[in-house]
Amino acid sequence: MSGMNDRGAPAPEPLLSVRDLKVGFKADKTVNEVLHGVGLDVYPGETVAIVGESGSGKSTMMHAVINLLPGTGRITDGSVKWKGRELVGIKRSEMESLRGREIGLVPQDPMSNLNPVWSIGFQVEEAVRANGLAQGRKAVRARAIEVLEQAGLKDAEKRMRQYPHQFSGGMKQRALISIGLAANPELLIADEPTSALDVTVQRVVLDHLAELTGKTGTAVVFITHDLGLAAERAEKLVVMYRGSIVESGPSREILQHPRHPYTKRLVAAAPSLASRRIGGSAAQAGGSASRGAAPALADRTPVVEVAGLTKVYQLRKGNFGHEDFIAVDGATFTINKGETVALVGESGSGKSTIAKMVLQLEKPTAGTIRIDGKETSGLGGAGLFELRRKLQPVFQDPYGSLDPLHNIGNTIMEPLNIHKVGDRASRKARVLELLDQVALPRELATRYPNELSGGQRQRVAVARGLALKPEILVLDEAVSALDVLVQAQILDLLAELQRELGLTYLFITHDLAVVRLIADRVCVMQQGRIVEQATTDQVFGSPQQEYTQRLLDAIPGRSIELGVS
Repeated sequence: MSGMNDRGAPAPEPLLSVRDLKVGFKADKTVNEVLHGVGLDVYPGETVAIVGESGSGKSTMMHAVINLLPGTGRITDGSVKWKGRELVGIKRSEMESLRGREIGLVPQDPMSNLNPVWSIGFQVEEAVRANGLAQGRKAVRARAIEVLEQAGLKDAEKRMRQYPHQFSGGMKQRALISIGLAANPELLIADEPTSALDVTVQRVVLDHLAELTGKTGTAVVFITHDLGLAAERAEKLVVMYRGSIVESGPSREILQHPRHPYTKRLVAAAPSLASRRIGGSAAQAGGSASRGAAPALADRTPVVEVAGLTKVYQLRKGNFGHEDFIAVDGATFTINKGETVALVGESGSGKSTIAKMVLQLEKPTAGTIRIDGKETSGLGGAGLFELRRKLQPVFQDPYGSLDPLHNIGNTIMEPLNIHKVGDRASRKARVLELLDQVALPRELATRYPNELSGGQRQRVAVARGLALKPEILVLDEAVSALDVLVQAQILDLLAELQRELGLTYLFITHDLAVVRLIADRVCVMQQGRIVEQATTDQVFGSPQQEYTQRLLDAIPGRSIELGVS
């Protein structure tokens, strides 16, 4: 809204002005309202963070702004103005002319938004061409490499030849960020832009966004569950709960002195490096579960033994030749019964590749993996089937790992059907029990993945991983897409299950604050190698490697005190 500032000069007009916006989704003959008259202003050069639990309406509000509501979603009332121009009701062609050039978008899901049959380079070049950023093959390619480098992707020229399935989750996210930034838009809507990124690359990307804001006046709207990021990077914070805005204002003021009960709960649930381990694992001294107790590692029995693990991929070079890419280089570690070992490191450091080899989804180039003392490389048929019963995954990408044609109930029930656990009635009961455990409403059992938010899909993936009551869980960024409240619930659940059932976890994450909460020991990976391996207290209290210290220093909001007043 226009007006006068405190010096009597005209106040700047907002780039984006949302007023009394209501959004509903049509079901049968009724429209279920999911946004209840929300509003905000975004000014040139301003950074705004929108936080709230999964399903609170964060993404829905900003997707409504650029007319990208999914399925039957529609704006039922309210106004969206871009530089004074009303966007509600404009022609599709007019909106398409704004997207990319003036309003950029970094979507939440890297896998669904990257075409698996096109190379990364081709897709970035397409964005460069579509936005008229360069002409001629060489110029387009040079600009594509430039934006990939700006998004923090190493060896960008080599990576141009690779395909999405050859990228880690974080690398895919960086490719999407490069596409969103390609046209230097006036406003960038970044929907969980760093949830798949390690902290060092996160800092590179966020520093680049800050540079854009400072030099070109680009405004940024972060949709995020990372309160540290919101406190450090955004001037203004908007807190959403159940389709309404419950609190807004200066970020640090709200996070240090929250007023609304929901905001207080968010702040209280946020993990930090000062946090201590949740409870304790079943194998801690005397079987106790005291908070912060030191694990009695010497008394544990190894259940996962990895020795000299190596994985080499052959990448196509030109029309004929190939070149080797070493994803994992001689990794060695053990996980004892009832213990949680975390693999941390930059995106592309080899963490997920190790997980795939432990799960027998990838074959090692060299090295050995033993589960309960048995070498897994020669398993097949019944032996591999039995291994899958005791060793279950929770994958990083809930969009790609959930079948869009199966409803949620059948998705969670699938492992029970495959392994013929119980009868139909007991399986249905187990599904409802699992939905309760991961804090999802039971009525979602009949819904489909496209009807759920990213965080809700990730909770479904966790529930499916728990369905068979496995002995070992391999959790690949299992809580990275969750808001802090649900993340806290899932971490508490994992800790409780570990204590009760003696579960063993291989926990892969880039979130070091979460590692502090969940892990007994930490393996730090860099460029395919484990460069540091110690107890969690040792790694966080006195890291031995400069690289580990860089990871700790790069955590957003580390120096900012969050607290409930």
